[in-house]
Amino acid sequence: MRSIGKRVARLASGIAVAASLVVAGGSAMAQEKKVRAQMAGAFPSTMMILGPAQLRTVDLIKKLSNGSIDIRFFEPGALVPGSQYFDAISNGSLDMAYTAAGYFTGKDIAFAMFTTVPFGPDAGEFLAWYEYGGGNELMKELHAKYNIVPINCGLISPEASGWFRKEINTLEDLKGLKMRFFGLGANVMQKMGVATQLLQAGEIFQALQLGTIDATEFSMPTMDLSLGFYQVAKFYYFPGWHQQTSVGQLYISKKKWDEFSDHQKVVIEQACKAQMLQELAESEALQFGAMKELQAKGVQFRRWSPEILKAFEAKWEEVVVEESAKSESFKKVWASYAAFRKNYAIWRDYGYLK
Repeated sequence: MRSIGKRVARLASGIAVAASLVVAGGSAMAQEKKVRAQMAGAFPSTMMILGPAQLRTVDLIKKLSNGSIDIRFFEPGALVPGSQYFDAISNGSLDMAYTAAGYFTGKDIAFAMFTTVPFGPDAGEFLAWYEYGGGNELMKELHAKYNIVPINCGLISPEASGWFRKEINTLEDLKGLKMRFFGLGANVMQKMGVATQLLQAGEIFQALQLGTIDATEFSMPTMDLSLGFYQVAKFYYFPGWHQQTSVGQLYISKKKWDEFSDHQKVVIEQACKAQMLQELAESEALQFGAMKELQAKGVQFRRWSPEILKAFEAKWEEVVVEESAKSESFKKVWASYAAFRKNYAIWRDYGYLK
């Protein structure tokens, strides 16, 4: 009995210590200086998955910081045009933006590697490279030149390959098409004879409707459904070889980042990790419903033939060689990424069902 009494006493003592730490922690958070920031969104808040992800990020940061971080979200273009987010954050005139590094390849093609890679990995492998293969360090190093602090804050499932007005049966059918395309996959499509351009989400439907473009890729079924592409193009191609996994970033100006305490910086980083998990789960859960709805609207799903996918991949290998010759940064990031994938292959091949 005496032994039990001692254990109870020790337990009570431990609980008291833990409680005091919680109180102390709460007190510390209560005393944390308040930092206000403006965040520009890359996507309309009403857009499926990507829109709510931005608002969720703001909410999580506020709650986890006990209100010491107060972020105000602005719809795309409300502060500055989306194409200018990079420069505005770089010079400190914009505090932060929820965006994707792949939009800013005009600065360096290497930025594309931090959003998505053609014929790339699934979410687990991509995150493994980021967290344990040097990806995060390379991303921070490249952005530091521009006084930008990048934090991975978005993660979605594979995208579809694109919407076409006519069926694509051969590689010849691609030649001469005008198509909206994102990231490094656009370089591949150009090699297939496609004239590509990068349009923002709100610009695509009108361009497709007016015939300014003949085809488009944007995202996954839920988001493509909400943008109404099915009203103009009826052939919907899979798989999204160009974006098997997509990672988005929260860009923060170095000037604003320095205003946050160490604790607040951790809060932002962990809030983004929580948001990524939620977004990935949501993007996996909602696609089949959207696909059924698209079928009911007369959309015809098509899968690329093995021959066409092989041709895309061959052109992608050419792009890697060419971009590595043009950009030392791309060459460095690709070397890290490719080495990790080569090492990871034994686990991928033996550990997962095919």
